[in-house]
Formats: sequence, C-alpha cells, structure tokens
Amino acid sequence: MSNDDVPFETTLLVRDTCLCLHVQRAARVLARAFDEAFRPLGLTNWQFSLMMALNRPEPPGIGAVAPLLGMDRTTLTAAVKPLQRRGLVAILSNPSDKRGRLLSLTPEGRALLAQAVPVWKRVHAEIEGSLPEGGDGLRAGLVAVSRPPGE
Repeated sequence: MSNDDVPFETTLLVRDTCLCLHVQRAARVLARAFDEAFRPLGLTNWQFSLMMALNRPEPPGIGAVAPLLGMDRTTLTAAVKPLQRRGLVAILSNPSDKRGRLLSLTPEGRALLAQAVPVWKRVHAEIEGSLPEGGDGLRAGLVAVSRPPGE
C-alpha cells in the first residue's frame, strides 16, 4: 500500500457515517417515489415543489422563491420554463421593480396542483409512517442542516 492509498476501513467509515451520502441516497429514493406517483399528472416531484412554493396569495419574486428551494435565481428561472411552456406558471413584470419578475400559478397550474396534493398526501403519509418518530426527528435534523448560516 502506498502513502496515497486510503485504507479500506476509511471507506467503510464513510459508507456507514457520512451524512451527505445518506442524505443523497435517501433523496434519490424519495424523488423516485414521488416522481412515480406524480407521473400520471405529468409532473416531477421537483415541479410539484416549485408549484407549491408559488401557491401564495400574492405572486412571489424569483429572489424570494430561490432560497426556499435551495437554489440560485438562474437555476430557478430555467426550472420554471417547462412549466411556463405548459401554461402552468406565468412570469410577470414586478410593478414595483421593473427589473424584477414575479412567478404566478395560472388557473391551469392551480387546478393541476389541486390534483397533485392528494397524491402527495398519500405518498408522504406512507413514507412518513415507515420512519421512526413518524419522521419528526429526521425532519428536524434536515431543517437544522439546511438552515442558512446565522439564521
């Protein structure tokens, strides 16, 4: 073994304890479950989350939605485009800031979101029911990890 080799014990330590690995693996499993459930509606789990983030009394600005979804403004703008093409989301001018853009669910988007919510509730309840503490401990830990510094 050269000085550059990482011992196999280290590989096992990372496999068994790495929070990032476990969160990534769980995220992929959860994403697949929700993607499959939303497929009949023509939505992905990501699109559902984005549309839910837009479900507000007043259309939010891109700058308000991006951090909620843990992404930058450019990535959010790109993610909105397919929903806009489908007529589910509208990008509006901000009357108080002509450079800013607001995101709004269209009536079609609201109708599709209303169809998707019972699907989400069913799948979410199944997954949460399989977790220790009903998922409260996991949720609290994930919220703590994803909280921006200084918040």
